[in-house]
Amino acid sequence: MFETDNRPFAVVTGGSNGIGYELARQFLDNGYDVLIAAEDEAHLASAARSLPGDSGAMVTTHAADLSKEDGVDSLYRAIGSRPVDVLCVNAGIGLGGAFVETDLQAELRMIDLNCRSAVQLTKLVGKNMVARDSGKLLFTSSIAATMPDPFEAVYGSTKVFLRWFGEALRNELNDTNVGVTVLMPGLTQTNFFERADMMDTKAGASENKDDPADVAKAAFDALMADKDKVLPNLKNKLMGAMADALPDTTDAQLHRGLSKPGSADA
Repeated sequence: MFETDNRPFAVVTGGSNGIGYELARQFLDNGYDVLIAAEDEAHLASAARSLPGDSGAMVTTHAADLSKEDGVDSLYRAIGSRPVDVLCVNAGIGLGGAFVETDLQAELRMIDLNCRSAVQLTKLVGKNMVARDSGKLLFTSSIAATMPDPFEAVYGSTKVFLRWFGEALRNELNDTNVGVTVLMPGLTQTNFFERADMMDTKAGASENKDDPADVAKAAFDALMADKDKVLPNLKNKLMGAMADALPDTTDAQLHRGLSKPGSADA
């Protein structure tokens, strides 16, 4: 583990691709040293090689299965004694399909990665932040956390957990100098839908997805401004406001139109 204490230090889970990769780029561009963590060592190495280094900031990697307790512990050991200025709890997976038909083990692993590992890592790193009264936490939730999510029932519930976990911690820590921001992106151009087996859905097939670089920039700006949450771009803000205003039954039906298998051809 490198030690370059004259620069701030950010840790980004799920940092080898998508929003996490672009978050790492934001921090590097703004003078942070960054540790990116994910499961696939080759993907991490490729990401580290392609991330910018013009600022003189450094990127290092840690490969671990963060859905497992010992994987999170290994990441915490890799961080070492260096204070974490920003922790981005971004690692996560999805799974689409009818709940009675989807794979139980895949869903339990998703809960472990999206929720349990977030609690474990935040507990370990957050206690150190509070002890020194300095730091920032970013949780990647989703616009899915504003509504019931048919055909993504377990995934959507994990994102609701992350939203309210982050919001609750923000309130608990409002008498400290530890900031908490919740990122709630909409449809984003990543490999999420392919990995979640949702390419035959209207959401997966949509060509109107957000650029992950824009999402990461909005997240970074909101984090630095100590905002409680951020829904990147006007489209998502309007969608979130509409979801809050409509009855949950209506929200669920609207989401069904996006996530039902085969809806791409409807």
